[in-house]
Amino acid sequence: MLRFTKMEGLGNDYVYICTINQKISNPSELSKKISDRHFGIGSDGLILISESKIADFKMNIYNADGSEAEMCGNGIRCAGKFVYDKGYTDKTELTFETLAGVKKLVLFLDDDKVSFVSVDMGEPILNGNEIPVINYKEENMNGISFASVNIPSFGKFTTISMGNPHAIMFVKSFDEKSVSKVGSLIENFDNFPNKTNVEFIKVISRNEIDMRVWERGSGETLACGTGACASAVACFLNGYTDRKVFVNLLGGKLEIDYDLDNHVYMKGPARTVFEGEIDLN
Repeated sequence: MLRFTKMEGLGNDYVYICTINQKISNPSELSKKISDRHFGIGSDGLILISESKIADFKMNIYNADGSEAEMCGNGIRCAGKFVYDKGYTDKTELTFETLAGVKKLVLFLDDDKVSFVSVDMGEPILNGNEIPVINYKEENMNGISFASVNIPSFGKFTTISMGNPHAIMFVKSFDEKSVSKVGSLIENFDNFPNKTNVEFIKVISRNEIDMRVWERGSGETLACGTGACASAVACFLNGYTDRKVFVNLLGGKLEIDYDLDNHVYMKGPARTVFEGEIDLN
């Protein structure tokens, strides 16, 4: 029997398992099994928490299709709540090792439980070769170079990596069918050798945007933290917003600050849904 905790950040839900005292032999297959919303626990994926030699903790993220992701913004906020609320740490400032590097978290408490988490998501990757993206165009705004791609029949996508790749498209309105249809096509487009997350952005003002997201390996989700960060950066680079914006997602609101130190800071909620045990036999 495996002990698990289901958590969500703005509706972006994951199953969390601590592997310090439990062993997982095939996390990819386990993620596919437990993510199934009819025959499993139901989630956007699986997050494993373990010990780290270079940070306070380590997290590994697996999408609903079993593929491993480099980083998850909503997931890491919940990871911070997980280790604090479970008593694995009493620190309110801590670090997590991820495939996208070490991330710094600040935990905000309510009745000695974590309610909000701020994460230093690091510097956005703007170089097309590092994102990676193929056949990109280099653009420049206010002395900052970034990559974009023009995809026939779809238009321009600003491309950014927050440790995982994102393609951001600006729209005047959201078409329910287009989000899934276009998102699934762009995710697997030839320009993106590692596939990509796809964000659709409607600019509301200089400090507010609406966002819909198609996540690589999971489909449309209610929220995506790294996507919100990438989109906020893309909005600033294209001259649509200031550096600090509120991002409205289907699951709620995130506060994103693309600071002058070139780091992106994300603040948002984290919540435990339920806990339990699962029999893998």
